Amino acid sequence: MMSTARPSPSRRPEVLAAGAATVTVVLWASAFVSIRSAGEAYSPGALALGRLLSGVLTLGVICLLRREGLPARPAWRGIAISGLLWFGFYMVVLNWGEQQVDAGTAALVVNVGPILIALLGFRLLGDALPPRLLAGMAVSFAGAVTVGLSMSGEGGSSLFGVVLCLLAAVAYAGGVVAQKPALGHASALQVTTFGCLVGAVLCLPFTGQLVTEAADAPVSATLNMVYLGVFPTALAFTTWAYALARTTAGRMGATTYAVPALVVLMSWLALGEVPGPLTLAGGALCLAGVAVSRSRKRARAAAPDEVTGPRPENASRSA
Repeated sequence: MMSTARPSPSRRPEVLAAGAATVTVVLWASAFVSIRSAGEAYSPGALALGRLLSGVLTLGVICLLRREGLPARPAWRGIAISGLLWFGFYMVVLNWGEQQVDAGTAALVVNVGPILIALLGFRLLGDALPPRLLAGMAVSFAGAVTVGLSMSGEGGSSLFGVVLCLLAAVAYAGGVVAQKPALGHASALQVTTFGCLVGAVLCLPFTGQLVTEAADAPVSATLNMVYLGVFPTALAFTTWAYALARTTAGRMGATTYAVPALVVLMSWLALGEVPGPLTLAGGALCLAGVAVSRSRKRARAAAPDEVTGPRPENASRSA
């Protein structure tokens, strides 16, 4: 008797998307170390503009080499919105907000973003909100707050700084949700390149500050700014878009909760900042929550009738 079981679909696209998401979170985590250095010499707007210009140049060269054309017309609305909100407004406001509040407050407010992404994705994109996703995000959020509080110094927090961080979280969520439909009409590289270009245009009023500060900034700070543009922006935003095109906005947002745990590890290795027990516990919670949010319920085991087909005495009923 021939088997009627269908062959399982290839997992290659899923593996590639997971790999792209991993590249994104690793590079975004590394950005915190570079921002700390570059932020000592560059103001928030100038740093955002320099980062975006470096990203646009890198992405432009890649597009020319790959002969990428302009995105299709239906993609432009999402590209423009994500460029304004995420590439432009978010980067300036986040840089500004993190100068006004301590790390714990920033972690608490900014990490509301993935939760907003899940809710907006449910409301505007029709994404599902499975219990595993919600549970994983709750665990990761608790971990992110724990990491932030444990790494806070003696700095204070202003109401203005809290508002800036909240605006950054809202802009991040809105940009991601706007970007998702655009990926149905354009490639990840096109969406990232032109979104980055829109953000750079929005930040052009900071050109004077960038030129002035670049003349006095140490080489290390400028190199960190360029690094931010080439890797955490050009490369990481492209791998993000690639992965986002292949999953829901909520699941991708939950994946970014791995960033705080990686920041702890990188700060330990690169800056010699030895994490305490509370910091390590928070990082573990972040990773555990991501694992839960990205897990899937196991398929129910097939019943005997589903494997071997209907029994002879029931064959007439199923015909």
